[in-house]
Amino acid sequence: MFVRIVKMSFEASNIEKFLQNFNNNKEKIRNFKGCRLLELYRDKKEPTVFFTYSYWESEQDLENYRNSELFKSVWTKTKKLFNKKPEAWSVDKLFVLE
Repeated sequence: MFVRIVKMSFEASNIEKFLQNFNNNKEKIRNFKGCRLLELYRDKKEPTVFFTYSYWESEQDLENYRNSELFKSVWTKTKKLFNKKPEAWSVDKLFVLE
């Protein structure tokens, strides 16, 4: 399993559109084959900056999602709202202390 982190920055006037799109699709994304967790965060100092954290069983599962109609639909609406280029990382979780 690995973690996908995506940093997105929006025009302030587009935040509600982004949140509506996310809320309309979050269950579908979370239930996509191979997705084990989906979280959305908002930066405390920069309220126009958001992060998604998702846990995936395999890189192929993430690629299958990224090539799906669901992703294309969500991303087409989301990318129009950015004020900066998004950044993304795929990382391996090395340790958890709970």
